[in-house]
Amino acid sequence: MTRILVVDDDPQILRALRINLRARQYDVDVAADGAGALHAAGAHPPDLVVLDLGLPDMDGADVIRGLRGWTAVPIIVLSGRAEGTDKVAALDAGADDYVTKPFGVDELLARIRAVTRRAHPQDPAAGAIVTVGRYTVDLGDHTINPEQRLTPTEWQLLEQLLRNPGKLITQRHLLKEVWGPQYGTETNYLRQYMARLRRKLEDDPTRPKHLLTEPGMGYRFQP
Repeated sequence: MTRILVVDDDPQILRALRINLRARQYDVDVAADGAGALHAAGAHPPDLVVLDLGLPDMDGADVIRGLRGWTAVPIIVLSGRAEGTDKVAALDAGADDYVTKPFGVDELLARIRAVTRRAHPQDPAAGAIVTVGRYTVDLGDHTINPEQRLTPTEWQLLEQLLRNPGKLITQRHLLKEVWGPQYGTETNYLRQYMARLRRKLEDDPTRPKHLLTEPGMGYRFQP
């Protein structure tokens, strides 16, 4: 059973999500602040985290960074902050998706299913060994040598590029394949995630040699 940790300081939201998620056969833990979230995640590691940014003891982005220090668990931000800068900050900290309050339960459930699919791809046997600079990437086992830890969303984006060496992949195609068809205009997602991949896999992230941007069009993996 998939375990979801829901973090929010609004008791009504915690109660509503606990009821709705349990009704759909999810195992649910809840926390009302950042410290409680980090403790709960350490005591009972979740398969997915739904996280509010406006917590009473710390900013949600700090909770994301705390989790990312030891786990690649998918994180969906659920926040009343609708500004683009808040979305970018959350994605840059390591979030996988961002849902703005007020929200519909059906939309959140769809986001949960999409992130879960990225974390557990349906065709793990379709492996390939690809060299990216000084790194060897095994797409079948989801391992990198020398070791680098990627989140499920980072893996999905990297796979789209590495399985199409030398080919331009459009922004729209990447957004559709990694996040879903409703994300066709969320190019800030791509910018943040490509920046994270370059920090992890390029010798000089400011002058990438392998994970290239084609301005206004998309991205390309150059072997």
